[in-house]
Amino acid sequence: MIKTVLVTGGAGYIGSHICVELLDDDYEVIVVDNLSNSSEESLNRVEQITGKSLTFYQMDVCNEQDLTTVFKAHHIDAVIHLAGLKAVGESCEKPLLYYQNNLMASLTLFEVMQDFNVNNLVFSSSATVYGDPATVPITEDFPLSTTNPYGRTKLMIEEMLMDLVAASTDLNVVTLRYFNPVGAHESGLIGEDPNGIPNNLLPYIAQVAIGKLAKVSVFGGDYATKDGTGVRDYIHVVDLAKGHLKALQAMTNPKNKASEHYRAYNLGTGCGYSVLEMIDAFKQVSAKEIPYQIVARRSGDIAECYAEAILANQQLDWIAQKTLVDMVTDSWRWQTANPDGYHTTTSS
Repeated sequence: MIKTVLVTGGAGYIGSHICVELLDDDYEVIVVDNLSNSSEESLNRVEQITGKSLTFYQMDVCNEQDLTTVFKAHHIDAVIHLAGLKAVGESCEKPLLYYQNNLMASLTLFEVMQDFNVNNLVFSSSATVYGDPATVPITEDFPLSTTNPYGRTKLMIEEMLMDLVAASTDLNVVTLRYFNPVGAHESGLIGEDPNGIPNNLLPYIAQVAIGKLAKVSVFGGDYATKDGTGVRDYIHVVDLAKGHLKALQAMTNPKNKASEHYRAYNLGTGCGYSVLEMIDAFKQVSAKEIPYQIVARRSGDIAECYAEAILANQQLDWIAQKTLVDMVTDSWRWQTANPDGYHTTTSS
């Protein structure tokens, strides 16, 4: 039975929402995060939302000695591994940084897990492992390839895990291939708080709507899509977080065959929206003008990417529940309540 879960990168955007779901479901939660792209305030707010406490260690997952102290201090039943750098554009500019950080963090974590006989792992992967797909929607059996160093680190880690599972029948791995997480917790207390200018579309649109940025740069207007702009499968971060609980539950489900020690699932809605459709949706919800400018394509981007998520529904009993209006509404609530992200003062 899984009771205690270590969440690497748990103070981040997706990690904080996962922590809420874990605590609400009565798991004991331990977070390791170096706060390089996150804030400890997110965890304070997680505790405020749930009325429950978690244990936080500010440390780098790449530091084996520090990580070992955490495993010594707690009986950890499972790990949800999210720690890593995550910007596609930055990875094209600084590939060595991404290989060093993402691969070393994973190698170190897997070694320490092995040392302490911790055999249940949910890995945060990405739809970028499908590269530039020949067709959409994308199913889990599509060929794997990548168009950028960020995606390549995710694919390399997936391959590492496949090798580890092949070498040990004790290891249980569920890989979750995220599409495009957006939105925020309905409380407005936690959400996406990027450092500097956002890399992701929805927080960028939100900052334009609130007046922090002048206009949205739309990277590419000549793709072979419905309106020439890139199409993505946007999934509400709360739906995504709930998928991790379903993955943990599947690990202890006796119906799962012993031979299936490595399983990969798409987490998406199965519906693609273009950049211009997202801008229009935000305009409708916020009642704000969203100026935009179409600029050159961005290195590493593809035209169209959306999921077929039937496998997660069939095997994990998971399905995305929230609509595009939910995603945009919750993003706008977070942005207006927290114009400066976690630096915004809130009443307790």
